[in-house]
Amino acid sequence: MSQYLYHCEECKKEFTHQQHMSGDDKSEVICPYCGSKQVHQLLAAFSAVTSKKS
Repeated sequence: MSQYLYHCEECKKEFTHQQHMSGDDKSEVICPYCGSKQVHQLLAAFSAVTSKKS
């Protein structure tokens, strides 16, 4: 599961939402602060940590 960053147009707050990377989760994203469905996904930085194998 991945976390995605969203912004609510109603209350102007940002929040994270967990979704499957495959996109199989078709549920609507709802703002946890005000319950609005008027949200849009923001671009966020991505980093991966890997272990060095010897």
